[in-house]
Amino acid sequence: MDTHIVKVIKAVYITHDVKCFTVEKPAGFDFIPGQATEVSVNLPLWKNQLRPFTFTCLREQDYLEFMIKIYRDHQGVTNMLGRTNAGAELILHDVFGAIQYKGPGVFIAGGAGITPFISIFRDLYHKNRIEGNSLIYSNKTSEDVIMQDELQEMLKDNFIKLFTRENVLGFRGRRIDRSYLIDHISDFGQHFYVCGPTEFVKSITKDLMELGASIDIIVIEM
Repeated sequence: MDTHIVKVIKAVYITHDVKCFTVEKPAGFDFIPGQATEVSVNLPLWKNQLRPFTFTCLREQDYLEFMIKIYRDHQGVTNMLGRTNAGAELILHDVFGAIQYKGPGVFIAGGAGITPFISIFRDLYHKNRIEGNSLIYSNKTSEDVIMQDELQEMLKDNFIKLFTRENVLGFRGRRIDRSYLIDHISDFGQHFYVCGPTEFVKSITKDLMELGASIDIIVIEM
């Protein structure tokens, strides 16, 4: 297993519970947009506590970036990362991941499941190849949306946001379910990219297949 000790260059919250880490990029280090690595904090009690996080930067950039949801109510790795700032060290391990761009299609994300798609969208936008792709992004509330302005700029009208618990007068929550897919997708022969909580991915994958999408055009993390 390859490991790299890298210094945190910058660590800032970009939502109320998502922290963006910019870290050093080891010489020769590479990844495919959508891929991830296991990360640990380089401290005696934490260096063997590995957790998977997705790269969100462009592969050409001279740094690496991760957007990590911090769970303050758990005494675990993300809680520790919430207290980790510039100057600290992280340990990066092997690169892995099944989520890679296969062609134009519909991206469906739940919560922090947007992170592998951010790198893919940034890469496509950088190469002027983002046309033909759309994003359906589900969160509990508008405060949970990660990188809303940039996603809107890249995808324009092909960026759809759904909120399941928005606490505003007159709001009606909507989830991504079979009924929603029928109402909003006309072509089930295109590529589908799905990422989010395990049950979210299972449910949407099942619905897509029942509506005619074949398993070989549905891209998920196995």
